[in-house]
Amino acid sequence: MAKPLTDQDKRKQISVRGLAGVENVADLKTNFNRHLHFTLVKDRNVATKRDYYFALANTVRDHLVGRWIRTQQHYYEKDPKRVYYLSLEFYMGRTLQNTMVNLALENACDEATYQLGLDMEELQDIEEDAGLGNGGLGRLAACFLDSMASLGLAAYGYGIRYEFGIFNQKIVNGWQVEEADDWLRYGNPWEKARPEYMRPVHFYGRVEHTADGVKWVDTQVVLALPYDTPVPGYRNNIVNTMRLWSAKAPCDFNLKDFNVGGYIQAVLDRNLAENISRVLYPNDNFFEGKELRLKQEYFVVAATLQDIVRRFKASKFGSTEFVRLDLSTLPDKVAIQLNDTHPAMAIPELMRILVDMEKLTWEKAWDIVVRTCAYTNHTVLPEALERWPVDLFQNLLPRHLEIIYEINRRHLERIAKLYPGDFDRMRRMSLIEEGDVKKINMAHLCIVGSHAVNGVARIHSEIIKDTVFKDFYEVDPKKFQNKTNGITPRRWLVMCNPGLAEVIAERIGEDYIRDLDQLKNLLDFVDDDAFIRDVAKVKQENKMKFAAYLEEQYKVKINPNSMFDVHVKRIHEYKRQLLNCLHIITLYNRIKKEPNKSWTPRTVMIGGKAAPGYHTAKMIIKLITSIGDIINNDPVVGDRLKVIFLENYRVTLAEKAIPAADLSEQISTAGTEASGTGNMKFMLNGALTIGTMDGANVEMAEEAGEENLFIFGMRVPDVEALDKKGYDAVSYYNRIPELKQAMDQISGGFFSPDQPGLFKDLVNMLMHHDRFKVFADYEDYIKCQEKVNVLYKNPKEWTKMVIHNIAGCGKFSSDRTISQYAREIWGMEPSLEKIAAPDDPR
Repeated sequence: MAKPLTDQDKRKQISVRGLAGVENVADLKTNFNRHLHFTLVKDRNVATKRDYYFALANTVRDHLVGRWIRTQQHYYEKDPKRVYYLSLEFYMGRTLQNTMVNLALENACDEATYQLGLDMEELQDIEEDAGLGNGGLGRLAACFLDSMASLGLAAYGYGIRYEFGIFNQKIVNGWQVEEADDWLRYGNPWEKARPEYMRPVHFYGRVEHTADGVKWVDTQVVLALPYDTPVPGYRNNIVNTMRLWSAKAPCDFNLKDFNVGGYIQAVLDRNLAENISRVLYPNDNFFEGKELRLKQEYFVVAATLQDIVRRFKASKFGSTEFVRLDLSTLPDKVAIQLNDTHPAMAIPELMRILVDMEKLTWEKAWDIVVRTCAYTNHTVLPEALERWPVDLFQNLLPRHLEIIYEINRRHLERIAKLYPGDFDRMRRMSLIEEGDVKKINMAHLCIVGSHAVNGVARIHSEIIKDTVFKDFYEVDPKKFQNKTNGITPRRWLVMCNPGLAEVIAERIGEDYIRDLDQLKNLLDFVDDDAFIRDVAKVKQENKMKFAAYLEEQYKVKINPNSMFDVHVKRIHEYKRQLLNCLHIITLYNRIKKEPNKSWTPRTVMIGGKAAPGYHTAKMIIKLITSIGDIINNDPVVGDRLKVIFLENYRVTLAEKAIPAADLSEQISTAGTEASGTGNMKFMLNGALTIGTMDGANVEMAEEAGEENLFIFGMRVPDVEALDKKGYDAVSYYNRIPELKQAMDQISGGFFSPDQPGLFKDLVNMLMHHDRFKVFADYEDYIKCQEKVNVLYKNPKEWTKMVIHNIAGCGKFSSDRTISQYAREIWGMEPSLEKIAAPDDPR
């Protein structure tokens, strides 16, 4: 077993962390003390850990502002095409360490804090995660911001500054309990409020058609106050902006109508307007058609589009000297990317600006909108697709409803010309779905209003063309593209796994951090004993560190020599945490049956949040914790099998767990996971994948060699065939004794002795209406896990397979993804050029 890390080991200089020059360190100490002094001078003279954190954050921030100002000035003068990434989620995590990595300040800050008698890691732990996202979609947006800055694109992330992000998850008696994420409680050193760019956003009211055009009148106004967060590129002196809007009531809110409640009530009612940016909706892959959510969607879009048009008109050196009045060149200077349908209102809102306010003809305006907007689809699950009731629109956004009707009228006119008399096709392709309640299909609006539509992995992009959007593909095949997702190697390797980043840099140099394709050069070392040893040693150190963390946090002892089998993602039926549970139970039963056999020891770690209203997902968590309670306290099993539920899984916990994982579980039913990005993070950090041929797993197998992943289960055609035939779960239950035993234990109360019927709903779902066919893949999954056990017993062969995986990771950098968006959708050219640092002569 490896020795615990000493203080000296922890602080050894790692070259990928930047050089710690003497002057640099001295300057940092001076600035740190200056910030600390200004913090304390106010009212205290004893510094807390938090004071030290803020002093360090502000010291690092000082290194950003000069670059930030210079970058924005550079864009203003060069007037490049700008890309606006619109998303209701940005799952950023912590900012301090990422900023140090991208500015090459990490070693210098570590040395400076050390000389001041502080531990930098302890200070980093004070920072709250910016948890403004649910999962993959929000984290993708964050990786994209990092890549856009690192590739020198003039890019802006636009979203909502939620006062409360994704809830904190507590596990109480094995059940999930949510608590509010008050992440701004102590202030946020990374944001800068920009009240000078405040914008009005209108709701409700009515539409007047007058001689001089259409007027939207008698509206309620909410103000959008922007907060800017710097987004540094990797060591290129570029700092882009993420602008998040916060809702503010106007000063005269509810006072102008001198309502009966009077002055006090009117001031209290300001909260109603300001609730728009209060809280992130905690659903992942599920649509909840609430008015507040639609308000959020329109709020971000209306504020952002005003900002885009203002910046477009001002452009070029000094807004007084040169103002663009002709909006027809907008698509040459502006690209808008819609991250799923959540910001779909950008399409009718831009039409409203161009037609009602700028007085363009419909045809000219529509041409501009379509050439400017592009749409990324993130899911094919029907329950996730946004369909808004028409009457909600009629009340909240009456003018936008008119515009959508007119878009639809012209769209259907085109379809009728192409397919005369095909009324069924027109019904399928309409933006308006008829039924008990008329609904607006937001995905259809996005497809019609965009010049490019993309899926997020090759298989997903094929599925949308073959199924959900088949009709649209037949009409406009050139619109449809694939952009396989990626992850930023800065946060997901250099920052979270410096040991591995360094071992790689020692062999192939440091350039791979900007150009991840260079990892393929590691294939030269796949038989190099020293490299194999180094990779295995880093993994062991990461496992020891994570084991120590779990022991400190949850008081659980785990065997660091066991296989760390990790399944972390949102809890959802389609992600099949239940399949993992059945494997755990099967393994447990086998150990109990033959306790003297030499079993490969495993620690199974499952983590993720369940949407608060998703009953089945909450029951899945309770099942996992209940299985753990039985297995972890069975002396026959000992430390050969442990089950840990990782509480409050979030970006910061992922950064600890992923580098320590041996096995990555990516086991969704084929055809359901659009891409996945956690799968890529595990691959890059030296874990092997057990997975189905779903999402990006398909391309991972292609890049690393299918023989270097543990692929099992039905492929998409098999799933389709089973659907045609009819999936009969009971037949598997009757045919497979170990499956029957496991299910009988769950339903018979073996894992819930105090409440034998606790899991009857889960059992009933699995036996009689399981859309995701858990039993159909059970046998193959168990067999595949047996292969995993065999290989794990041969550490050298296991590590060689790991190296093949790391070497195949190049494609999965978000730098590659963003380069493709830039060239193939936005009409922009990425660049690895550095711009001058603020202290350089210009």
